[in-house]
Amino acid sequence: MTAHLKGGPQARRAAILCQNPRFRLYLDRRRRCQHGMAEGQLPDGTHTEQDAADAIRLACGVASRAEIDHSASARAMLDRIVADYQRWERQQRRAG
Repeated sequence: MTAHLKGGPQARRAAILCQNPRFRLYLDRRRRCQHGMAEGQLPDGTHTEQDAADAIRLACGVASRAEIDHSASARAMLDRIVADYQRWERQQRRAG
């Protein structure tokens, strides 16, 4: 039987990120760019909080966001996700 891992600051950070509508917009636009899709194929506002949580768990290689606090590689991936999102936000402000 595995012990239930308790989430800490990284799990909360991931949860807050998933609640952010701008982060979900970033995921919409990133997915379109990665797959060469038109906006009509994947409109802005498509990603839900659950979709964002699924994306973070998949990228971090964890089954639960709570695990991020207990894995150096998962924390590093969350740091990269946040950095990529922040870079996108800066580009949006410059373009805007």
